Amino acid sequence: MASRSTTDMAFQAIIIDDQGRVCADIPESACQQEPGNFFRHVGALALTKSADGLIDPKLVLSWLMTALGAPVALIGLLVPVREAGALLPQLVTAAYLRKLQRRKWAWAMGAAVQGLAAGAIGIIAIGLTGVTAGWAIVVALAILALARSVCSVCYKDVLGKTIDKSRRGTATGLAGSIASVTVIVYALALSFQLVDRMLLVTGGLFLAGAAWIMSAVLFATLTEHAGATEGGKNALKEALAHFTYLRDDPQLRRFILTRGLLTATALAPPFMIAVGSEAGEGYDKLGFLVLASALASLLSSFVWGRLSDRSSRKVLVVAALVASVILAAASWLAFAGTLGGGYIMPMLLFGLMIAYQGVRLGRSTHLVDMADTDTRAAYTALSNTIIGLLLLAGGIFSLIANWFGGEMVLAIMAGMSGLAFLAAWGLDEVQRS
Repeated sequence: MASRSTTDMAFQAIIIDDQGRVCADIPESACQQEPGNFFRHVGALALTKSADGLIDPKLVLSWLMTALGAPVALIGLLVPVREAGALLPQLVTAAYLRKLQRRKWAWAMGAAVQGLAAGAIGIIAIGLTGVTAGWAIVVALAILALARSVCSVCYKDVLGKTIDKSRRGTATGLAGSIASVTVIVYALALSFQLVDRMLLVTGGLFLAGAAWIMSAVLFATLTEHAGATEGGKNALKEALAHFTYLRDDPQLRRFILTRGLLTATALAPPFMIAVGSEAGEGYDKLGFLVLASALASLLSSFVWGRLSDRSSRKVLVVAALVASVILAAASWLAFAGTLGGGYIMPMLLFGLMIAYQGVRLGRSTHLVDMADTDTRAAYTALSNTIIGLLLLAGGIFSLIANWFGGEMVLAIMAGMSGLAFLAAWGLDEVQRS
């Protein structure tokens, strides 16, 4: 009883403005278990987000494959494989996962597989080089991405069943801030080369694997009550049902449009690095780039999360505006040939990653709150599948960069973010409903 009382007190200290802790969106039985579940969510998410930072394909894995002598063509596959591979399978997996009354087990299994895949990349880094290492890492990353797709389908549904509407953004934001501490320590070690950089990167991969496995164990301890299993039909019928939602819900269409335009915040960093490398920045500042990304998460995740609980629409609007300004500045500096000077790129990456965190938390909270228990899994699968296709099609930016330069790509992405600002402005205030 004392332990539970301590948990309740800590929970109330974090949820400062929720006097009486009224649950408006989950049943009373789940409300009673909410404090313990809240901290399990935070702990599991903090571990997985730490792991994400330790293997970051945009920065860490790109550097690793370069150091191992893998060809540029394979390095260019990292972000599309990681992002699209985590999203595209969801239209199929959502139908089968819907049959599970308690989806925490599927999430835990997916996290464990991600841990094993990260460990496999660490082994590859030790034993292989060149094209062989490049292909092996891409395959391992694809397996990791597929496992992540299972977690993505299940997580929002489990979150919606165990944490009340007004506190979901706080849980995810707090987890992001905690995870940033791990990544900052890692980035500082990379920046000042306290240990051999290859040893640090390889060790980080094994640490990421351990973090995912621990998150699987922790998430399995959630108290999740049995939920609805309707919709567990064959993949084709379920897919058609999902597209019916898209046809019938204009707000869902606008949300997907906004999210699609904001993929620029995920796709832009490799092009910033490529342009900066041509100007002399290169990968010798890997640690400072990782540090900039981690600091952005630490300083903004909790704030974005709290703001998302009040208005996820406004979070998306502000994040889109910030991204458009940062990317426009990066493009202008790239055309001027000064993007690679000094610490300009880490500073710009810091600003872009603040916007990216806002996009991640705003879109996640908005989707959960705009849907109900019956449509949440379907909305998630449909949204993620469409975005996965867009990310896969994002390979066209490599062709644009080849023909017109990375500067033009950054300019186009600045325009995408500007259009996302206009699209997000028309979203509903779902937290008021």
